[in-house]
Amino acid sequence: MAALDWFGPEVAAPAARPARPARPRTRARSQRRVRGGIAWIAAFGVVLAGVVALNVAVLRVNMQVSRLDKAQIELQAQNQALASQVSSAASAQRIEQAAHRLGYVPAPATDTSYLELPQK
Repeated sequence: MAALDWFGPEVAAPAARPARPARPRTRARSQRRVRGGIAWIAAFGVVLAGVVALNVAVLRVNMQVSRLDKAQIELQAQNQALASQVSSAASAQRIEQAAHRLGYVPAPATDTSYLELPQK
């Protein structure tokens, strides 16, 4: 006797499928799976090697940028020191002292004349 269903009349249970006989795995199929796994492992290794190579390249570039920044700072300091030397070498007081050591004397005011340029 079939059991009553809550939703309707009696329903017979579906017929069970006959069980398939278990067939042994063939050697070719298992070799294909192994080859597929090896291929995935190799692909994953290549990707990882690429990531490592990229990181090494970025690290080298960063180190070079750091060296160039240090060189730039040193060159800026040298430029400032040289500008200071030029400024002090071109000062009027230093030039007068060098002229005095060489035996030059300032010209008297009466010997000095100025030219007036015409205005346009």
